[in-house]
Amino acid sequence: MLITAIPPIALTVGANRIVRGVAIPHPVGDPKEEPAVELEIRKKLLEKALQALCEPIKEQTLFE
Repeated sequence: MLITAIPPIALTVGANRIVRGVAIPHPVGDPKEEPAVELEIRKKLLEKALQALCEPIKEQTLFE
């Protein structure tokens, strides 16, 4: 499972579960946000990533 802001590259290298991140320099957060807002962004991405790990798949899958 990979969290990335560039899903096409993840697909090219063969990652099987891909979660779209926030931005290239900060895929799992946004330092411009207030700490409480950034924590919520991170929590949501983590929840999405855990859900992606639990999802049965047969081919590469992008979780938006």
